[in-house]
Amino acid sequence: MRKSSGTAASGREKAYAYLRENILTDPEMQGRFLNEQELAAEIGVSRTPVREALLLLVSDGLVELIPQRGAYVPPVTGREISELMELRGVLESHAARLVIEHRSVPADQMQDTLDQQSKLPANEGADAAQEFIRLDTLFHQQLIDAAGNELISRTYSKLHVRQIVVGVSALFRTGGRREQVCSEHQDILDALVSGDAAKAQEAIDHHLAVTRDILLRT
Repeated sequence: MRKSSGTAASGREKAYAYLRENILTDPEMQGRFLNEQELAAEIGVSRTPVREALLLLVSDGLVELIPQRGAYVPPVTGREISELMELRGVLESHAARLVIEHRSVPADQMQDTLDQQSKLPANEGADAAQEFIRLDTLFHQQLIDAAGNELISRTYSKLHVRQIVVGVSALFRTGGRREQVCSEHQDILDALVSGDAAKAQEAIDHHLAVTRDILLRT
């Protein structure tokens, strides 16, 4: 029985991770219904773990279950984007103060992520855009994780799924944004390394405000 339970859990986790990282981050999936049978075949599991994963995504606020229609991926609204960026600002500024105070800035990790982001080719289509956004997410998550609060880390990681959807679209519609993002990230990291909490918060606020405005326009 334990083995069966573990297998069920691993199937659910596999489906959950796949849906979050591959389906919900695809801008084309906004406003569409998900087919459980097709997803099960695509992921390589039965329909049960897919259904369980969808229920978890409903609790995360990323999917809606519509009676007699199934699982629906709702479009991201302007209000959600504004609220998301506001909450990110609160959490990131809090993390910045803590890592500076405790001298635990993950400078090498964040710089490595930023270097990878900077080296990505600018005109390589959707795959490169998604990789850029993935590294963007990682850069900010590394700051959050360094604060040492697991609940904040888990909460923050869930916030980014919805933003990735609109973030990929924004990259295609805003010329030069990739270079600006990397520059803004460098400003954040430099402020963290210098130990200036006020400057770090200013850099974070500026980066998120610019990102919010672009997302709202696109």
